[in-house]
Amino acid sequence: MSASPRRFGRSFKPFKRPWLWAGLWILAIACVVVGSLLPSSDLPSVKVNDKVEHFVAYAVLSAGAVQLFARRLSWGFVCVLLVLMGIGLEVLQAQMGLGRMLDRNDALANTIGVLIGLATAMTPLRDVLLRFDRRL
Repeated sequence: MSASPRRFGRSFKPFKRPWLWAGLWILAIACVVVGSLLPSSDLPSVKVNDKVEHFVAYAVLSAGAVQLFARRLSWGFVCVLLVLMGIGLEVLQAQMGLGRMLDRNDALANTIGVLIGLATAMTPLRDVLLRFDRRL
């Protein structure tokens, strides 16, 4: 009798390398947190509107959740947490006194990014990482 393969978690898709993909996603979250809390003078100058940066960052994090998790409930839970994280980081920026300020439009761009990333669940793109993982 052969042992069945152990799953990473009930909500995760059946990856060969779940720790790798989950680790990279958590690293991306950490990068957004650190980038949000660094003084603006310590950040590289990018020739893009900062609202676009917020939108793209949170869309990528949300789409990453769609790639990792198999269950809709997990997608929703993670997306709510991402929206709350974006709002919380805006509040922290204002309270830390490092030359950053709370910007409601940044929080709105984050939220719209989360929704767009979540919308990838309704497309054939939702299993791209799983297919890539199986080819490796």
